[in-house]
Amino acid sequence: MNNRLLALLVTSTFLFACSHEKAKEESNMDPDKSSSIGAAEAIAPLWLEEIEGERALAKVNEWNKTTLDKLMNDERFDQYRNDALSIVNATDKIAYGRYYGGYVYNYWQTAEQVRGVLRRTSLEQYESENTAWETIFDLDKIAVSANKNWVYKGSTCYDKNYDMCMMSLSDGGKDAKELKEWNHATKQFVEGGFYIPEAKSSISWLDKDTLIVGTDWGDDTLTESGYPYITKLLKRGQTLAEATEIFRGEKTDVSAGAFSLNLDGDSEILMGYRSTSIFKSQYYWLKDNEQTQLLPIPEKSNPVGIFKDQLLVSLKDDWQPSGTSISFTNGSLVSFDIAEWMKSNTITNAKLVYQPNAKSTISGVSITKSTVLLSITENVVGNVYVFDYQDEWRSTKLDLPQNGTVSIISANDDSDITFINQESFISPDTLFKVDLNSNKITVAKRSPTRFDASDLVVEQFQATSKDGVKVPYFVIRKKDIVYDGSNPTLLYAYGGFQVSLTPSYSGIRGKLWLEQGGVYVLANIRGGGEFGPKWHQAGLKTNRQVIYNDMIAVAESLTEKKITSPRRLGVMGGSNGGLLVGVMYNQRPDLWNAVVCQSPLLDMLRYHKLLAGASWVGEFGSPDIPEERAFLETISPLHNVNEEGEYPPIFFVTSTKDDRVHPAHARKMAYVLEQYGHTFEYYENIDGGHSASANLTEVAKRSALEYTFLSQQLKD
Repeated sequence: MNNRLLALLVTSTFLFACSHEKAKEESNMDPDKSSSIGAAEAIAPLWLEEIEGERALAKVNEWNKTTLDKLMNDERFDQYRNDALSIVNATDKIAYGRYYGGYVYNYWQTAEQVRGVLRRTSLEQYESENTAWETIFDLDKIAVSANKNWVYKGSTCYDKNYDMCMMSLSDGGKDAKELKEWNHATKQFVEGGFYIPEAKSSISWLDKDTLIVGTDWGDDTLTESGYPYITKLLKRGQTLAEATEIFRGEKTDVSAGAFSLNLDGDSEILMGYRSTSIFKSQYYWLKDNEQTQLLPIPEKSNPVGIFKDQLLVSLKDDWQPSGTSISFTNGSLVSFDIAEWMKSNTITNAKLVYQPNAKSTISGVSITKSTVLLSITENVVGNVYVFDYQDEWRSTKLDLPQNGTVSIISANDDSDITFINQESFISPDTLFKVDLNSNKITVAKRSPTRFDASDLVVEQFQATSKDGVKVPYFVIRKKDIVYDGSNPTLLYAYGGFQVSLTPSYSGIRGKLWLEQGGVYVLANIRGGGEFGPKWHQAGLKTNRQVIYNDMIAVAESLTEKKITSPRRLGVMGGSNGGLLVGVMYNQRPDLWNAVVCQSPLLDMLRYHKLLAGASWVGEFGSPDIPEERAFLETISPLHNVNEEGEYPPIFFVTSTKDDRVHPAHARKMAYVLEQYGHTFEYYENIDGGHSASANLTEVAKRSALEYTFLSQQLKD
């Protein structure tokens, strides 16, 4: 199925020129780094990389206790936690669901259903005020029965019988998961059914008795990044050892796998892919004669699915199909006749579906029974366009309210019913049901307000980065603030992997920060995807300093406008954003009085040796390549802390169960700061995975800790 293909490929790839000397100059660092780098490596012991090592966890528990004693004894903590709990456990929140096979499916968590339940209802019932749900998978009961610490990671169902599903179950929230066959009709695991042991596996259904499986087959069958590179067909009743290999990549790939494409409603063809880096992939048709045929598209592109015999391809690079005069720019969506390519092994009839301009980007593509939906971000505001193909592509714009962010929540190629969500910083979510046959748009669900936004305003400004590039940012504030630099302000950004940050409604952020008089700022710095591939590619590898210059420019702009001042300005970021704020901590400690560093990358000289780190070399560069290592030495937060320097308080938040970004990044940075006598807070959740939160109770606790820390630093 086409949307299954898109989901599989997203899962599998997941995550101005300057010389080395110029990078050093721009980072405001002493050009001689050898002494500090050696000192950090000597101080931060490698036993902190032992995820559940006795010494490591003893240190973690020591830091946790110190931080929890300090923050949880603040009278604001209980109020923040209670407010956050009321929001995450609210029973009147929107029950977002996927519509397929005549049912709307929703995964639901509350204070009573901590791990959650998978449930379903009819389309008519879903739109009613008091929806009647049928629970088909109760993970709280199942986990207790199995004595497992399972976290639900989704399901993969057979598209000709949606009752047949492979359930993804993770120990404590890790990316690695067990896969077990479940039947929605019987509400039981299938006796003797398919089972894949814990691994970072990829699976899809070929037919009711066959799975396409990429997993850890043993005997060194994972890439250096920890993902499968061998794919096999697993027949019902077979053991993993009896599965038949159909495609093999290389150990040096990020990952490799296979999937099926539905050509005409009945026939399926097998395709293989090799992700040679996180942004580059090669695709092959796996012929019946065990031969392969390379799909001649740019490596920085990916197939989205098939619609009316046209294979849709999303381009991240310019492309001129071989032997033709037509060309397409990066960021575009194009198509061509897949049957003709299969026959001739050439692409001569490629067509443009959509080409973004300098201020727009395609943020999502979904294929329904009769249309193709494109979610398009235009100057960081979302719209949805409906496309159809009759020799040429034609489109119409859906008549949705013109504000905020839109997201295609549910679209499936066996139906023309789709659900689209809209939200903004201060307006709660509205879920629309769209019937694409009649173009009828109705409100299916509305989320209640979670905080008082009556006196809030949203503004968009631009900061000028060091190289003259204009960097947009949003400011959400109370209407009557005084521009004297006294306003507590939280700046958030990400800046990597072509991830777009758009306006979103957060009850926790609104209740715990905005309603309390705080100012919130969202920066659309380079490295993100807000303005297409070029905006992202501007900050790759040794050009990455431009991302950090953008962030500095936004912070300085806020100070220049007297919205805030360094005494009242904090910064927050997670994962790659954790690296971002770690760099800010080192390069411009004078700009902040609080840093919240979530699930971060901080040791940029060993990141490629830790868990999934090797898969990100295409984004950050490789410490094994001298030129790239030289640049990484200038930005690696762990290696740029000065024992004699003055730094703002920093709060590290991570998870022991995070098997994507190793918790040792935060551990080692905290250890060095402790040895140097610098102020820091530390909280490592024993469960939680990369989000650092395994359940809603933990989400509320983590949020309360973070906002208590910010309040202490920016308000007191």
